[in-house]
Amino acid sequence: MPVTAKLSRRFYETFGDELTNELVDWFNQVDLTYRSELREMNELNFARFDARVGERFAESDARIERRFSEFEGRLGDLRAELIRWMFVFWAGSTVTTAGLVIAAAKLL
Repeated sequence: MPVTAKLSRRFYETFGDELTNELVDWFNQVDLTYRSELREMNELNFARFDARVGERFAESDARIERRFSEFEGRLGDLRAELIRWMFVFWAGSTVTTAGLVIAAAKLL
């Protein structure tokens, strides 16, 4: 939304309408130029910011992915360890139960 420069009536009376209108037009052109340059600079800065944010998200995603893959590797080791201990527990329980059943059968 451009803002049009205005000068006081005394300025018009002192320098005349033609010169004052040229000065007002020049102010408006300078304002328009600065606004467009500012817009371009903001767009460039936002593009750089957006690229950096994208890079950081990609790095974070890669780190998380690596941690999950490491965890999955350790999870496989934990599963194997758990299965091994379950086998030891159930084998011991089965042997003990079978021994108790045989002992009870001999007593009767």
